[in-house]
Amino acid sequence: MIRPTFHSPVSTILALLMTALAQAGTLTTDGPDLVIKTKGGLEVHSADQDFGFKIDGRLQGDYASFDGVYTVNGRSADEFYFRRAFLTLSGYAYTDWSYIFSLDFGDSGTSNWFEASVSYSGFDGITLKAGRFDLLPGLERATSSNWITAIERSAIYDLASWAQEKSGYGIQASGTYGDLVYANVGLFRQDANEDEDTGRGKNTFLIRSVVAPIQSNGQVLHLGGSFALRSIENTDGNDTGAINSRLGVRGVTEDEINGARAALAAGVEDGFDHDQVWLLEAAYQLGPASIQGEYLRRDLDGQNGQADRKAAGYYLQAAYTLTGEARGYRLSGARFDRIRPANPGPGAWEVFYRYESLTVEERNLADREANIHTLGVNWYANEAVKVAFNYLMTDTRNVVTPAEREAGRTGDGQAFSARLQYVF
Repeated sequence: MIRPTFHSPVSTILALLMTALAQAGTLTTDGPDLVIKTKGGLEVHSADQDFGFKIDGRLQGDYASFDGVYTVNGRSADEFYFRRAFLTLSGYAYTDWSYIFSLDFGDSGTSNWFEASVSYSGFDGITLKAGRFDLLPGLERATSSNWITAIERSAIYDLASWAQEKSGYGIQASGTYGDLVYANVGLFRQDANEDEDTGRGKNTFLIRSVVAPIQSNGQVLHLGGSFALRSIENTDGNDTGAINSRLGVRGVTEDEINGARAALAAGVEDGFDHDQVWLLEAAYQLGPASIQGEYLRRDLDGQNGQADRKAAGYYLQAAYTLTGEARGYRLSGARFDRIRPANPGPGAWEVFYRYESLTVEERNLADREANIHTLGVNWYANEAVKVAFNYLMTDTRNVVTPAEREAGRTGDGQAFSARLQYVF
């Protein structure tokens, strides 16, 4: 431990950063002590825990190869891209106030705000949050993209893509009750959803509640549900009720030439009013083995003679860690966390299988359906590096039009995805 005396704020900061880069460990200063941690980013906080900040991030480099329903012409295509490239500054002040500012540099060539929020936790068991951040209906949405089992979250979320977008701002209250219950309720105002007459934004309401009666010794039982509601205004084609899906392969939108989303429902200008989403979630983990599933239902209320539109989907997933480690779980946020390798030499190895089913129903139209089988293996080399491989087999019904079939596109498809991830 080193206890130097510094003479200016600039020299103090430079000395701290140089020390952090030189070696891991703990450093304190005369006066109010500072503690520096360099494992997993750079973290600095006062010894009394009143002030602190952390700089960390993630880099996800993905490769995807796909054919059939995933492409415009039915032939094979592939794409390499940076799925996420985040740099995050987070911290807290005066004990109860905290903040997160996270930039996504990604593959677009420009940086975008992934999150910019401020929270207050001074109330007993309740945290208030405001700013730009994720709507989090469902278990996979609440779990960090770093530590979800498959490379991409389930395609059921594509049925209600607005319920996972950060395009807007909101306020949220969340909290836990004892070691049993987690709940959050939020009100959001999303971009591109304004009344065409008044120009006033329309709001999205979201509530999620989870009970976890078992969460100890590597055993977890998780049961929950979410409800989201919004009024929509189909202004300038911004929100027409269209439902498109990548069917579990992000590369189809990164490939702007031959990649194709599956069109599960066409957009209808000024055809829908209220938009509602229900979601049920359940998971059980026993040591290295886990099963989980979610069911999502979306109802669009038609107007101006447009028929109601209903979309539903579910997935079932089973995973097993061959090296024996159990996945972490946090009741705060009601989400699963990383697998920490017991031995950083061979790391931790996980295998899984996921089945997904999507259906869109509308009067006088044939149901559009998609089924996806995903096999995968994850290697957690250490707490920072993860390597993942997924193989997907997909079949659809009434998704490809006769004209698309004539052009060579099919209703079935296969895909291979790989990811190299580094978290710091």
